[in-house]
Amino acid sequence: MQQYIAQYGHQFQLFIFISLFVVIWNIENIYGRLINYKKWRHAFINAHFILTSIPGQLLLGFALIKTIDLTSQRQFGLLYLLPSDTSPVFKFIVSFVLLDLGEYAYHVIMHKVKMLWMIHVVHHSDKIVDVSTTLREHPAENMVRLSFTLVWVFVSGTAFWMLMLRQVIQAVVTVFAHMNYRLPDKLDRVIGLLFITPNFHQVHHHYKQPYTDCNYGDVLSIWDRIFGTFRRLPSENLVFGVDTYMAEAETTNFISLILAPFQKHRNKKKDEDSHSRTV
Repeated sequence: MQQYIAQYGHQFQLFIFISLFVVIWNIENIYGRLINYKKWRHAFINAHFILTSIPGQLLLGFALIKTIDLTSQRQFGLLYLLPSDTSPVFKFIVSFVLLDLGEYAYHVIMHKVKMLWMIHVVHHSDKIVDVSTTLREHPAENMVRLSFTLVWVFVSGTAFWMLMLRQVIQAVVTVFAHMNYRLPDKLDRVIGLLFITPNFHQVHHHYKQPYTDCNYGDVLSIWDRIFGTFRRLPSENLVFGVDTYMAEAETTNFISLILAPFQKHRNKKKDEDSHSRTV
């Protein structure tokens, strides 16, 4: 049964992702915040990362199935501390919150540990944030991210159907958050009380500190509010990218992006409110 869910769950997730990708692509064409750029060329560069992510997805997908089998057989994980008659809906909500907190922690770690930041910088180096930026993930980060997910699933005791449903929701929010569009301020403040919005996440992609190290949330925005990492920045002040990686040759060449984590980190004088990315 779990193999069946895995097979068709991933297909359904991919269908949702592609459908939403196409819809948002067309919304960007009409209402996009940034319109004066070569959108197809930009998307083509980011699309290269689809192929490099496949090995990690396959390997860690298998590991996730084995991990969930183990926690299920041994009744291990935080969810198994709940009463046996607990509603499946409530269990899913608890699982969702725990995994989302784990994703927040993973994102903070990727920014604070220098070696991991050098991998994550590939995603941040995109000087145009639009729907295709969701594809821009270094294969090493893909492995790291899924490994962290493996840990959160093991600790929480999440069931496979819960993980699949969460990943569908996560895919929807991730594509939505990276879209080249700004919600009206009033609507953003309402939706943003609980969920990540484009307005919220675009601040995270601003090229300078302290904004690069804020708004880490994955699906829920509550963690940034709880842990004091929430910030706002007016749309007109946003500049995407990373201040140490602004050269076109570095940010628009796939080979350069793949090699970026293995190059010596360059030091650059920061503004007064900057801070080190090392721990």
